Amino acid sequence: MSINKNFWDSQYKEGNTGWDVGSITTPLKAYFEQLTDKSLAILIPGAGNAYEAEYLNNLGFTNVTVVDISPTVIDQFTARAIGFPKNNILNTDFFTLNGQFDIIIEQTFFCAITPVLRPKYVKQASNLLKQGGKIVGLMFNAPLNQEHPPYGGDCKEYRSYFNSFFDIEIMDSAFNSIESRVGKEVFVKMIKK
Repeated sequence: MSINKNFWDSQYKEGNTGWDVGSITTPLKAYFEQLTDKSLAILIPGAGNAYEAEYLNNLGFTNVTVVDISPTVIDQFTARAIGFPKNNILNTDFFTLNGQFDIIIEQTFFCAITPVLRPKYVKQASNLLKQGGKIVGLMFNAPLNQEHPPYGGDCKEYRSYFNSFFDIEIMDSAFNSIESRVGKEVFVKMIKK
């Protein structure tokens, strides 16, 4: 199976989006609500329906960028999120993106990419973050699938990828996951070295 732009676009066209819970999840909502600097440059890669971006926008954050490879989901988000800056909605590949951000929000995108790309993700995330920038969010803490996304993992594996480029401040079971994900998510906060 080729996990590429066509694969992801067909998932959204056909409604094969079992990972999509239909709203922002509790751990990210709680994290966003404690942020005070509304001008932070925030990137949400592999954003899908981008409920997180919509929530941040509604909170008054002015510099949130959404990236997804699927034109279908980008069109859906653009139609739904009236008032979200159009220039900050990018239909492109995370691995070709340029820019500098304060925070990268991880909403299981790391677990959606083919595992062989995980080292490349870590390097690209480091390149996109300003000095002292952070990756904050959720990854699956379960074995999940081997042949198709979402791909799982655990803290030991994740640390082996991120240790070289990031200081891991938090990487632990999420204490406030939504009911269907209790015990299956790890919350991360990692600071670029």
